This record gives sequence, C-alpha cells and structure tokens, in this order.
Amino acid sequence: MTKKHLILSLPVLLSVGMFCTSSIFASHKASTKAEEKAASVEEVAKTEEKTPAKEEEKILDISKVSEAFGHLIGKNLDSLGFKFDMDKIIKGIQDSIIGKESPMTESECIQAISQEQEKKFKQTAADNLQAAVKFLETNATSAGIVALEDNKLQYKIEKEGTGETVQAHFSPLIKYTGKFLDGKVFGISKEDEMVSLDETIPGFSKGLIGMKEGEKRTLYIHPDLAYGMNGNLPPNSLLTFEIEIVKANSPQEQDTLMSSTASDAEEDGELAVDEDTATEQAR
Repeated sequence: MTKKHLILSLPVLLSVGMFCTSSIFASHKASTKAEEKAASVEEVAKTEEKTPAKEEEKILDISKVSEAFGHLIGKNLDSLGFKFDMDKIIKGIQDSIIGKESPMTESECIQAISQEQEKKFKQTAADNLQAAVKFLETNATSAGIVALEDNKLQYKIEKEGTGETVQAHFSPLIKYTGKFLDGKVFGISKEDEMVSLDETIPGFSKGLIGMKEGEKRTLYIHPDLAYGMNGNLPPNSLLTFEIEIVKANSPQEQDTLMSSTASDAEEDGELAVDEDTATEQAR
C-alpha cells in the first residue's frame, strides 16, 4: 500500500469509526461485539494516522544506497570471469564524472574483455577435460565400478532394484541429484520427474538403460557424453548423477495424446451422427 493510499483511507476509517460509535449510542442496542468492532476501527485509524508522518520523515540515506550500488557493480564484475584492478575502476568512475577522456573507446574495452573471457573459457575447458580423464581412469579401478564405455561412462549400483527394467526409448520416472567433480550440486529433483531417454544427453540415457524400479545408481559421465563445450555449465565438466528409478516407463505425453485422439474421434463421431440426422430430416 502506498503513502497516497494511506492518506486517502484515513478519513474513511475515521468516519466509519464515528458512524459506528454514534449508531451504537443512538439505538441503545449496543452489543459487546459491536463495541469491539468500533474500537478496532478507531485503533486502525489512529495507527494509519501516524504511519504517513513516519514515512514522510524518512530521508534517503545516500551513503547506504551508494555502498549498496557498489555491491551491485562488484557482483557484475565478478560474473565476467576475471579479476579487475579495483583501484583503476574507481579512478575510471571518478574521471568519467569530471569529464576526463577514457584510455580506451567503449568498443575497444568490450573487445578486450571478450578476448580475455574467450581465453579463460578455453583454459577452463582444457583443465576440466584433463581432470575428467584423470578421474575416470582412476575411478575405473574402484570397487563396484562398472564401465559402460571405457573412460567415458561408468556407474556404481548403490541399491539393487527388483521392479521393471528401463529399456531404450523409455520415459522413466526418476529422482536425481546432479553434481560436478568437486561435489558441488548443480541440479536436484524436488519431486519425481519424467525424462525421455530419446531427448537427454547420451551418457544419462545410456546410464539409465538396464536399471530396475527401486534401483539407485551413481553415474559418472565424461563431457563428450554430457554437454561438452555447450550449455550453461562450465565447459567440459565431468558430471555425476545419483539416480533412483521410481517407475521404469511413464509415457505421460503418449497417454495424453491417446486421450486427446480418442476425444477428437468421439467428437468426430458425434458430428457424423449430427450430419446424418440433418440429411435424414432433409429427406
């Protein structure tokens, strides 16, 4: 509610309070409930009467806002992916305010930042790929690890399942937690989720095939079978997924489509009957 709304509502609340009070004494039929209601309205009016005054007295704290704005700038600088010289950034802001010329044009500055970002992206991709290869080679010798593709896709059964088995082209209902190599979580299911094996990354799809309902499995996926250099995740990230199969196949979309088709067929049938009836009546 804005200050304007508070000011406009004050006379209304006061008049309601006065009306309720005068009506109680005029009729001589005041009940305890009515008195409490009138008192409540008057109390609200008094409270709102004080509120605008307090809001009007509120003065903008330029110092605090300036510091907060600095935090916003800092967060944006950090998201660019490399370290700036903060002293020079502050100098640049101050020089710009007093009209001093920048040491670079805007296009030159943007191009320089882009080149540095590209350089760091390639270095991160190379480092992540090296770490992925090293991990999978070492992990292959760990107890319980099964390789579906040598040094590309591995899994470990955490809990055996006894239900139906996931097959190719299925759409299983699952629970999952996705992590990077350092253990940082990048995705987690808040509830059971249906995933089409024909529409997900190869490592995930291949890793689920053969799992049984109730089974829990940890997948280790090389970036070549994950997102590689694409997507919003760090380039060439090795991904691990903790998976639980809730239902081996849950083709909801197919069921919906079949229901829709049946409904359309029923409507077409009704239309055909109506047309036949109309023809018969015309005869």
